Amino acid sequence: MLPVCRPSAVYPVAVVAPPPQVGLADAPPPEVWTRIPQGTPGTLGGVGLRLLQALFAAASIAVMASTDIFPFCSAFSYLIAATSLQCLWSIALAFVYIYALLVKRSLLNLRAVRIFFVGDWITGTVTLSAACASAGITILIDNDVKYCEALPCLRLRTAVTMAFISWCALVPSFLFNFAYTTTTLARLGMWG
Repeated sequence: MLPVCRPSAVYPVAVVAPPPQVGLADAPPPEVWTRIPQGTPGTLGGVGLRLLQALFAAASIAVMASTDIFPFCSAFSYLIAATSLQCLWSIALAFVYIYALLVKRSLLNLRAVRIFFVGDWITGTVTLSAACASAGITILIDNDVKYCEALPCLRLRTAVTMAFISWCALVPSFLFNFAYTTTTLARLGMWG
């Protein structure tokens, strides 16, 4: 037979309620970054990077289009096409970032950042390859053939330089999106 425990008396205990914690309702869940680095999607730094990319890509287009030689050289036509793609992509994302800032929404979700990551990867690769191809032709014309008296070599070099600067402004955006994508996939156990 089991012993039965009989309390002789039950006394109420005074419990002090914890003070209400202000601001916890607005606190992010534990898996969300609490300090969002500038340059990530939906921040002022991200808008600035996207506008720099678009500005230098548009400058490259304008300078290259002002020459008479670009329709006759496939590398220069490729530079126009690549920087046009870069300019459109950067302007579109700048508008998306500005909208997210105005409505106070975060763009740091895996699906959106993955789209930004792949888009930056494609446009960055295309822009860098076009800038390298155009730089090679410009060096060929300037140094090897010595044909700069008849061609606007300074404008060609300026257009190529603007394309490289546009690519350099794209690299931080790509790296932020790459880092967020890989860390999120690793945390979810979906990454090797």
